[in-house]
Amino acid sequence: MPDHAFDDAGLAALYDSLNPRESSGDFEFYLPMIMAAESVLDVGCGTGSLLHWARESGHTGRLVGLDPAEGMLAQARRRDDVEWVLGDLSTAPWDSEFDFAVMTGHAFQVLLTDDELRTAFAAIRRALKPGGRFGFDTRNPARRAWERWTPENVAQAGTVRSWNDAGPFEDGLVTFKTTFESPDWDAPKYSDSTLRFLDVPTLSAFVEEAGLVVEEQYGYWDRSPVTDASPEIITIIGNPATSP
Repeated sequence: MPDHAFDDAGLAALYDSLNPRESSGDFEFYLPMIMAAESVLDVGCGTGSLLHWARESGHTGRLVGLDPAEGMLAQARRRDDVEWVLGDLSTAPWDSEFDFAVMTGHAFQVLLTDDELRTAFAAIRRALKPGGRFGFDTRNPARRAWERWTPENVAQAGTVRSWNDAGPFEDGLVTFKTTFESPDWDAPKYSDSTLRFLDVPTLSAFVEEAGLVVEEQYGYWDRSPVTDASPEIITIIGNPATSP
């Protein structure tokens, strides 16, 4: 389920239980790149678990987490040796400050319009140093993951159960409702979300338009190539020149 469903402070406290570090492979994939970079920006950092892990693993440089949900940042601020910033890429103030930026957990898919994508890539290019890189992941639309987002597929953390109920795929977008319920609550909680699914050619066109370069692209965390059967489109892009 998407990070942005957890604006509610109570749900934010459950996020790491519902989405443990080892559940998908993305943290293990990105961590070596983070450890090799002196300065790192985590876009949509959520509870800060990835940057927490970087500190626990011995990273001594600058780590910055950016997220639009105050409830998530309240969890992230359990560590005070990381810079935590409320906002998103449309408000990003940085200029040539980071060696590596990352966007995990399919958070890239909350960029719903062409203008939002252009704004995001422009902000990333400004934030990166020349030669800096940006890693992010998006679900491969060819796998039609939304067809499995049904009430029959339930996740559980403690006494809390959650499930999704997705609508149809229309113009590259899928809207769905996430339900959270617990016998400890008076009533269920709900979150409505919309995600955009981009194929490789469309994604590559936005990257090229932003003056960035696709350096690596994989279909899964084992670095296998992207095919129609791949669940992911994992992309590492580079900033080849000084940002304007």
